[in-house]
Amino acid sequence: MKKVVFLDRDGVINFEPNDYTYQVSKFKILDGLFDSLSVLKQKGFEFIVVTNQGGISKGIYNHQDVSSVHEYMSSEFNTAGLDILDIYYCPHHSINENCICRKPGSLMLEKALAKYNINKAEAYFVGDSDRDIVAAERAGIKGIKIEKNDKLSNYLNQF
Repeated sequence: MKKVVFLDRDGVINFEPNDYTYQVSKFKILDGLFDSLSVLKQKGFEFIVVTNQGGISKGIYNHQDVSSVHEYMSSEFNTAGLDILDIYYCPHHSINENCICRKPGSLMLEKALAKYNINKAEAYFVGDSDRDIVAAERAGIKGIKIEKNDKLSNYLNQF
């Protein structure tokens, strides 16, 4: 069974400017992230990104914008010697529709848990909002809440 750290995107992986991040030119990896993930990789963890992208539902950006950002993000991870096992995103927003994939719903996590045979006892979800932690609890894994845009190294003792 796999050991996995699920990562929220905006505010955990990249700088969250309190606006939608959907352009590669505005996607800035947080300082020290790759050093922290390298420590977790040495402990046997793999990484999956789980992110709400409600700006699609609102018509602010589209699936191709998200794909471009995720391709760039994956490339930056690879350059740092890290791999992203998978990326899940919810394009819905509660102002336009109801869904069960948008966090705090746990469907994205549950799909990954089943697809990759992940050991729930060795799975963590790092997020910067209460909805991330609720999604983790609903999926039966431990949530680790960090401050938005904070260094992951400040939380490594929780793994």
